[in-house]
Amino acid sequence: MARLALALEPSVEDRILADLVEAGHVIVARVVGRRDVIDCLDVLGPEVVVVGAGPATFDAELLAACDRRGIRIIALAASDRERAEANRIGLHEVLDAEADPAELEALLVGGPAVPSRLGDEGEAAAAPRRGQPGPGLVTVWGPAGAPGRTTTAVGLAAELAAAGHLVALVDADPYGGAIAPALGLLDEAPGFASACRLAGSGALDRVELERIAQRYSSPRASFDVFTGLVGPSRWPELSHERVAEALRVMRARYEFVVVDAGFSLERDDELTSDPFAPRRNAATFTALAAADRVVAVGLADPVGLSRLLRGHAELVEHVDPDRIDVVVNRVRTSALGIDAHAQVRQTLRRFAGLADAVLLPHDGRSTDAAILTARTLRDAAPRSPLRAALRSYVDDRLIPPATESRRRRGAFAALRRSSAAA
Repeated sequence: MARLALALEPSVEDRILADLVEAGHVIVARVVGRRDVIDCLDVLGPEVVVVGAGPATFDAELLAACDRRGIRIIALAASDRERAEANRIGLHEVLDAEADPAELEALLVGGPAVPSRLGDEGEAAAAPRRGQPGPGLVTVWGPAGAPGRTTTAVGLAAELAAAGHLVALVDADPYGGAIAPALGLLDEAPGFASACRLAGSGALDRVELERIAQRYSSPRASFDVFTGLVGPSRWPELSHERVAEALRVMRARYEFVVVDAGFSLERDDELTSDPFAPRRNAATFTALAAADRVVAVGLADPVGLSRLLRGHAELVEHVDPDRIDVVVNRVRTSALGIDAHAQVRQTLRRFAGLADAVLLPHDGRSTDAAILTARTLRDAAPRSPLRAALRSYVDDRLIPPATESRRRRGAFAALRRSSAAA
C-alpha cells in the first residue's frame, strides 16, 4: 500500500482510480496542476506522485521537488512527444496514458521501493524467500578491455534483489576482484576464496556462507557479496573442484547467484608438464559451465565490438549458444556515428549472426555517481537510463513469468493484509 497524489486528466483518473483504491493504495490528493502537486508534497506527504506527462502537470521543477523529498514520480504520457520530453527532463518511469491499470499497479509494486508502514525494506514484494533452491546461476563474462562486466553484474544483482529474490553476488575473477571497491566493502579476506577453501574440505554450508558473506545493505535491494581476490597472485586458490563445489552450495542457498567472471578463455596452461597443477582460468571456465545464463558483455565502439565478436566465437566453444545473452554496453553516437543502435545490431548480425543482442546506453554520469558513492545504480541513480535497461533485461530474460506472477500475487496479498490490519 502506498500513499498516492494524482494530477491527471479527468478521463485518465476516472479510468484508473477505482483499481488503485481496490489494490489498497491511499489517495491523499487529487489536483489539477504541477504547482498544486508541489504545494501538497510537504503537507500531505505522498509516497508516490502519479501525473500526466504534459507541461500542465509535469516539469523539471516538480521532478526536482520530488527528488529532494525522496518521493517517487510516475508519469502517464498521452503522446510520444510527451514521453520524449519526460525522458529528456530525467524521468524514465513513464507509461502510456491508455495503459491498462494493471500495468501501473505492476510498476507501483515492482518498481523502486518507497518508505511505508510495510517496513524499512520497502515494498512488500521485496521480502526474500529464504531456504528455497535458486532457479538461476548467471555468469557475467566479457573480453579484455573493461567492457563493463562488474557494472553489469552489480546492476543485475541489485535488480534481482529488488524484485524480491535472495541473491548472492560473487567475484570470481582470477586476475583480481573489482566488486569490493565498487561497493565500498572490505576486501582483506576474499570471501569467495574463503568459500572455495571451505568447499575443498567439505566444510562449506549455509552457516559458513552467512559468516563469510558481506552484506550490501539498501532499503531498496540488499544482497550478499562474496568478494574477490585482493591481487592476481592468489589465483591458485580458485581451483576447478573448489569453485564447482562452492557454486553448488550457493545455488542451494540462494535463488539467484550472479558471478563476475574473468575475461580470459585461454587453455594454454594445460600444456604444462604437471597435469595436477592448478589452472589460471579454471574459475572462469567452471563458472561458465555451471551457468544457467551467460551474459557476454562488450563495448559499443570499433575496438570493443571487434573484441566481443572474437571472444564470442571462443565462448560458444565452451557454452551452449542458447544459454548466452549478448549485451553491448555504452552505446553512443560519439563513438559510432549516426544511429548507433542500428550500427551495432547490423554489425552483430553480419559477422556473428546475432539478432537479439541487448543494448545498454552510455550513461557516464550515473555510473560515475555510483562509483563515487560506492552504491549500486539503483541506489545512486534510480532514474538512470542504464539502470532502466538493466531492469528491463532482468524482467524480460532472467525472471521466469511464473516467478513474477507469484511475486505479484504475494505482494497484493500482503498489501491487503496490511490494509486490513490498519
